[in-house]
Amino acid sequence: MRSDPLAYLGAELDGLKQQNLYRRLRVLEDEQKARTTFDHRSVVNLSSNNYLGLTTHPRLRDRAREALDRFGVGSGSVRTIAGTMEIHMELERRLADFKKVEAVVVFQSGFAANAGTVSAILGKDDVVISDALNHASIVDGSRLSRAAIKVFPHKDVEAARAIVKDLPSTQRKLLITDGVFSMDGDVGALPQLCQLAEDTGCIMMVDDAHASGVFGKNGRGTVDHFEMHGRVDVQVGTLSKAMGALGGYVAGTRDLIEFLYHRARPFLFSTSHPPAVAAACIAALDVLMEEPEIIERLWDNTRFFKKGLTDLGFDTGLSESPITPVIAGESGKAMRLSDRLFEEGVFAQGIAFPTVARDKARVRTIVTATHTREDLQYALDAFARVGRELDLI
Repeated sequence: MRSDPLAYLGAELDGLKQQNLYRRLRVLEDEQKARTTFDHRSVVNLSSNNYLGLTTHPRLRDRAREALDRFGVGSGSVRTIAGTMEIHMELERRLADFKKVEAVVVFQSGFAANAGTVSAILGKDDVVISDALNHASIVDGSRLSRAAIKVFPHKDVEAARAIVKDLPSTQRKLLITDGVFSMDGDVGALPQLCQLAEDTGCIMMVDDAHASGVFGKNGRGTVDHFEMHGRVDVQVGTLSKAMGALGGYVAGTRDLIEFLYHRARPFLFSTSHPPAVAAACIAALDVLMEEPEIIERLWDNTRFFKKGLTDLGFDTGLSESPITPVIAGESGKAMRLSDRLFEEGVFAQGIAFPTVARDKARVRTIVTATHTREDLQYALDAFARVGRELDLI
């Protein structure tokens, strides 16, 4: 009998369990809402990226149904063959207007947008200068490009400047940062990095996945928040988080977008969005433009919950966004915190190495516009009980 060539994976899984890094997937049995059902338990949901509650918004539902009835369930092809539908072009036009740029291309995910763009616009003779805490999709795109990768300490602009200074002036350089960092919730040093890019001739790129729909006027992101329009060459956004649906996009000049149409491999080799998804994304833009008060509710809830955690004495790091980590330290304690909170009716997923440093394991909380104050107070009360039980406060 043939031996199992993947038998070593069992030992790897055992190792994860010994390090308290093994996690079973929680299963959602209801809509993605502020209070919902996971694993047969009703919980206050603090683990979703559904910042504005748009996954269940009536306008998105209605537009998706209309598109489903009119166009069917799928596009049937990649964009460059037979899969570019008018609804895809409408979405890209609407996003370009929203982001105040010449053009936009939509990808199947934010990960594909980052990885596909970096690997398309750079080659082996180029260099990436990247924040140490940038998203994994940026890291993978940089590796795929075969460019040299230079990493500067988190938000240390002077260290980034020192790296650039040592590079040949003729070498093509991409300077890249997250707009909002997904694990710590702090905001990138975009104004200072834009200045560095202008001083040294770097291409400036920002991944605004967790800023899309959250920061800036009507949720336009950190470029709008910091008034950096025209100073960022490549903007990546998401349609999967605050926008409530699925996908990522790249915003920039017409030449950039036309080039990505021809060279970005995820665009070239993946079937395009189902029309119902594209329609829902367009409806999400309508909500952002016509119901901006929903973003203010998100920030009201964010301020209330952050203050509650801080008053209890938890370590919430340097968060400046609705992402608020509760740092426990070693992985076992963070996972115990997450599990006990779930038993108390609060879903806050544990995060540990390699996603974060070994001594910075935490539960990551995200409030939404649709949490009620009762939901958030319930969660704070649970944090207080479990935090004291685990000697975190």
